[in-house]
Amino acid sequence: MATKPRKIMFMNPLASSSGVDAIFADMARQHKLPGTEVHITSMPADVGGFSHIEFRSYEAMVTRGIIRGVRAAAREGFDALAIGCFYDTALHDAREVSGQMIITAPCVASCEIAASLSNRFGIIVGRRKWVNQMHGTVREHGHEHRLSGFYHVELGVDDFQKDHAETGRRLIAAGRKAVEEDYAEAIILGCTMEVGFYREVEEALGVPVIDPSIAALKRAEYAAVLKQQSGWIPSRKWSSEAPSEAEMARFGGFDDGEAFGNRIVVEA
Repeated sequence: MATKPRKIMFMNPLASSSGVDAIFADMARQHKLPGTEVHITSMPADVGGFSHIEFRSYEAMVTRGIIRGVRAAAREGFDALAIGCFYDTALHDAREVSGQMIITAPCVASCEIAASLSNRFGIIVGRRKWVNQMHGTVREHGHEHRLSGFYHVELGVDDFQKDHAETGRRLIAAGRKAVEEDYAEAIILGCTMEVGFYREVEEALGVPVIDPSIAALKRAEYAAVLKQQSGWIPSRKWSSEAPSEAEMARFGGFDDGEAFGNRIVVEA
């Protein structure tokens, strides 16, 4: 009997006008398994015109849009969803309202993969500003003891795709410091907009380099495979307890308006 396609959503928490959905769609086409349908989505206009969410205040503004999108994806029957920001924005919040859909995000996914490939890894980030928050996220996920450090290249989210040669040069220089001075055995690229650079950096450094967008997509896909084959679904006990539908309806705001501003479907 034929198995129905796995349905994965990669939710870009930026505005649809940011123009990066096509980059993520190309990534999905290259890396998904046959039999997996991937939807690349981004935020509608009423969430704001964010081209990055480097600041906690920006994250706070887009969190409602993420929750609304997760609710919509769960109703559409998606097996798993990846939130496309290395801050793992609203990861725990989204899990509460995701029903039987499994939620992951780039930092937790990348750390899990790096831990399976090495004992010690470094994370290359865009700006020093990001380090405090990302360090807390790595600690929360239980990987702080594996972390050689954070290595910033002084590029904002909007800068990574402007000059590929310069971005590659900076990433390799930061990675070389991690590997040769701090003995990192693997490297994580700590921004989803570093997509497309991992092979170049890996070739230069000679250690595994994890692209966080690919990591999030593949962890979501793997979760969907396990759900399909083993019937494993998220717990809704204790700390994972979901709010009641009646209370969410009474409070309002969870399902109002358009959930997505753009959608690209990568067919199974």
